[in-house]
Amino acid sequence: MSLNACQLIGRLTADPTCRIGNEHESATFRLAVDRPGSKTTDYFDVVTFDALAKVCGDYLIKGRQVAVTGRLRLNEWTTDAGEKRSKIQVVADQVSFLDRKKPDHGADSDVDAEADVVTV
Repeated sequence: MSLNACQLIGRLTADPTCRIGNEHESATFRLAVDRPGSKTTDYFDVVTFDALAKVCGDYLIKGRQVAVTGRLRLNEWTTDAGEKRSKIQVVADQVSFLDRKKPDHGADSDVDAEADVVTV
């Protein structure tokens, strides 16, 4: 039996980066997560795909607080110089918006002031 699951609550360090590929749309963002009882912050790279990526790209901005549920994925590659690199990413299958939208979207924005859980 194996289990690969994670849950994080944190704030976006920047607006999501959205990409449209041949098969999937993706949105990536970095999440700052404070350690309980400590002044230390951990940073996690999160990726979402397809419909969830579209929602995250449309509604998330730097500073928004979210809860992410997903799994860890190890990406490995070799640079052009032949150096091996790796990176762990959170592949989110659920994103919950935990705070109201930021006011810089303006009064004319169609962003829901209290967006809820987004699951795909």
